[in-house]
Amino acid sequence: MEPSPPPTGNPFEAYRQRRLLLIERMTRGGGGIAVIPTAPEQTRNRDTQFPYRADSYFQYLTGFIEPEAVLVIAVGRGDAAPQSILFCREKNLEREIWDGFRHGPEGAREVFGFDAAHAVGELDAKLVELLTDQPALWYSIGHDAGWDGRIAVALNKLRAESRTGKRAPATIRDVRAELDTMRLVKDATELAVMRRAAEISTGAHIRAMRFVAPGRFEYEVEAELLHEFRRHGCEYPAYTSIVAGGANACVLHYVGNDQVLKDGELLLIDAGGELGGYASDITRSFPVGGRFSGPQADVYALVLAAQAAAIAAVRPGATFVEPHEAALKVLAQGMIDLHLLSGSLDGVIESESYKRFFMHRTSHWLGKDVHDAGEYKEGEHWAPLAPGMVLTVEPGCYIRPADDVPAAFWNIGVRIEDDAVVTAGGCEIITLAAPKTIADIEALMRDARGNS
Repeated sequence: MEPSPPPTGNPFEAYRQRRLLLIERMTRGGGGIAVIPTAPEQTRNRDTQFPYRADSYFQYLTGFIEPEAVLVIAVGRGDAAPQSILFCREKNLEREIWDGFRHGPEGAREVFGFDAAHAVGELDAKLVELLTDQPALWYSIGHDAGWDGRIAVALNKLRAESRTGKRAPATIRDVRAELDTMRLVKDATELAVMRRAAEISTGAHIRAMRFVAPGRFEYEVEAELLHEFRRHGCEYPAYTSIVAGGANACVLHYVGNDQVLKDGELLLIDAGGELGGYASDITRSFPVGGRFSGPQADVYALVLAAQAAAIAAVRPGATFVEPHEAALKVLAQGMIDLHLLSGSLDGVIESESYKRFFMHRTSHWLGKDVHDAGEYKEGEHWAPLAPGMVLTVEPGCYIRPADDVPAAFWNIGVRIEDDAVVTAGGCEIITLAAPKTIADIEALMRDARGNS
């Protein structure tokens, strides 16, 4: 499946095309009706709520970001045409004074191109009617207990009317499985947004490199990242930023971000902005004082070489695991060469002794979610890469103190991560603007300090 060209005219045309593609897939699967709710609002504490973020699957098909909304896609019964139906909040001018603009059903139908739209309060009653005589219900059981119960009530009401000749869907199919496959290959509209998110995020990493100095706190650096994300239009960070100095860099998901940065240590930053519902994901590791020590440079050069090997393996027809295997061979040999491990390359890989210093995979899918939708295997085989897929490439090496580890390497944590779009000829690294060679990093930090 190739990424589609960008739509022209209506900015919401891409969403309509995705709904039509889902209808095609549902039709091939025997038809039926899909129910796809957005995410609920979440209370942070007392009467304060977290910033609202629509469900990724719902947003992917609609572009609609208001809460309390549900998309129903009905593949036609008999001669009826397929329909995309939105249920959303009604217009309410008084509530808009407090909470902001609402499209309302009619406005949403006109703007977003739905076939029909209704007030969300009508959903439960209309759902029984929409389910009637449909061969299958396409819904993701188990993701939301409240919605599971709501669906069960509708089905049971319909089953109770079986003597009138009405039939409930005989099967339930996971609509997310179809959407996961669709979301794996990004269309041109998605790729354009992801490139811009990457551009903003690389700028944030450059800003952080320029700002870092001994004596500053990790949270001060985090503030620089957040400032750069927001001032260029990112709605949120795509995930909680990791700003990990010294030993903290050896904690994979460190988010405390409250320690002082010290000269002579490395700083690992794993951070990316979210723009238009799409994530960027970048990691850079660099010296707080502006210059790598000898052992730091050795480990950094090893991880950078492993990343280069992995990037070279990202191409159409390769499997998802091949970049990881390429990076692993470089890392394992480097660990032997640095006397972190002993034995042969094959022995280190077979015994998995390398996992002491490299314990995660090299890649994950990237898109609307930072760990995006999509299977990594097809049956027993790793998924093949195809143009339009987007994945991270992020090898690392994390060295904690131990009696059998040379002290010069203690508390060195390095991860280098970029975002790769699979292309017809290989891949495009859309986060390349963030410096990552030792020379480029040191030059940037030297320039920021005005030193020669």
